[in-house]
Amino acid sequence: MRKLLILTWFALAAFAWLPALADERPNVVLIIADDLGWEDSGPYGNEKIRTPQLDRLAAGGMRFDNAILTCSSCSPSRSSIITCRYPHNTGAEQLHWPLPKEQTTFVELLKEAGYWTAAVGKWHLGSAVEDRFDVVGTWGTANPMNAGQAKGQTKGKAKRAGGNPSGCEGWVPTLRDRPRDKPFFLWLAAFDPHRPYAPGAIARPHEPADVTVPPYFPDTPEVRRDLALYYDEVSRLDGFVGQVLDELDRQQVADNTVVLFMTDNGRPFPRCKTSLYDSGIKSPLIVRWPAKIKPASSTSSLVSSIDVGVSVLDIAGVKPAEPMQGKSFAAVLADPAATTRDFAFSEHNWHDYEARSRSVRGTRWKYIRNEYADLPNTPPADAVRSPTYQTMRELRDAGRLRPEQMTCFTKPLAKEELYDLAVDPHELANLADEPQHAATLAKLRAELDDWKRTTGGRTPAERTPDEFDRETGDPLPGRQGNRRPR
Repeated sequence: MRKLLILTWFALAAFAWLPALADERPNVVLIIADDLGWEDSGPYGNEKIRTPQLDRLAAGGMRFDNAILTCSSCSPSRSSIITCRYPHNTGAEQLHWPLPKEQTTFVELLKEAGYWTAAVGKWHLGSAVEDRFDVVGTWGTANPMNAGQAKGQTKGKAKRAGGNPSGCEGWVPTLRDRPRDKPFFLWLAAFDPHRPYAPGAIARPHEPADVTVPPYFPDTPEVRRDLALYYDEVSRLDGFVGQVLDELDRQQVADNTVVLFMTDNGRPFPRCKTSLYDSGIKSPLIVRWPAKIKPASSTSSLVSSIDVGVSVLDIAGVKPAEPMQGKSFAAVLADPAATTRDFAFSEHNWHDYEARSRSVRGTRWKYIRNEYADLPNTPPADAVRSPTYQTMRELRDAGRLRPEQMTCFTKPLAKEELYDLAVDPHELANLADEPQHAATLAKLRAELDDWKRTTGGRTPAERTPDEFDRETGDPLPGRQGNRRPR
């Protein structure tokens, strides 16, 4: 009897420790910018744009220099991130297609493992997966709502100065209102720096004279003003990131909270968003975890956006679901020299305009295959309507655009593109026809073919037509909105 009592006491003691052990699991905060170029912040070398909070985040963590998105298009990229699957495997590969309910997200696995989960800000994933979170707060509302009540509520965009809602106002209130007896996961999604732009996003705006103009844009006053307004929204987002960091400090949970910062696609400018160049598919990725990651560190290890959720699960001690295609980069957080993949694959499907391209990228070389090569590389409609694109149209018609600034208008496209990123980071010199690079081209062709075969990447029998004019960005007659075929 005495022995039985002793065993019972030990069993009860063990169970008593379980909540404490669960609480020791790290919290996770994933912050996703909307249309932020990978090089447009202080940690990535832009000294003109004011991002002191991202500087602070990078100073306390690790900067990834080769983080590649699976898609340079808003909702398909987010669906890919949350499912850890390539866009064409999610059932939501085209813009505005909602994520089907049968898809598994990494968030629900965290929730099942005892994490409290919330999504606040931009949603863009459809209503079928809202229940994967305990709380969903959309469209920048300050008061998050229960996931079961999300449908049909708080869908109005409350306009703010700067032309676009930030989507970030509810971040800190949600962090404050969380239950304190569980580890937490927050999906914090901004609208910044998505178009439209207007003056007034921040109190001290950037000056057009101070912006950095990439070589594939003409350096004109109109383009500089457009970039300066974009910079302002990046800085506004930066301020909200700082508020989250401050709140983690105030709650004294920063040391055991993993903070990840990334984007869904590149800046909303020509040759960036919706392109498979690095200006479209390369993401800033900063990870801070004071308890584990060496501050002010960086890594050149190649990672994909489908790896993010799998890595979060690994950190939390949760097994990923069988359909997930990502690879954990948790080892890189401890050892920046560690590697998890040799290649990252990306795709571009319909986004306002008919399009289909695929790419494979290593740390040095990138290969792009344009499956609809008869079409120009038109940026999204909001970028077509932008001062930058319209200025480029005028200069094109006057014969004053340089060749590297004509890529959005040129048709047909090259069916294949090959770039040496070590010497040509802006991907301006296509080497696909150069005999000395034939072996590299053949290898990357084979890698892309193998990826398409193993992931079921088939070219559709029918194309999805344009919904906007490619010169003006105006809606075409009879536009219905892009709906998934039944």
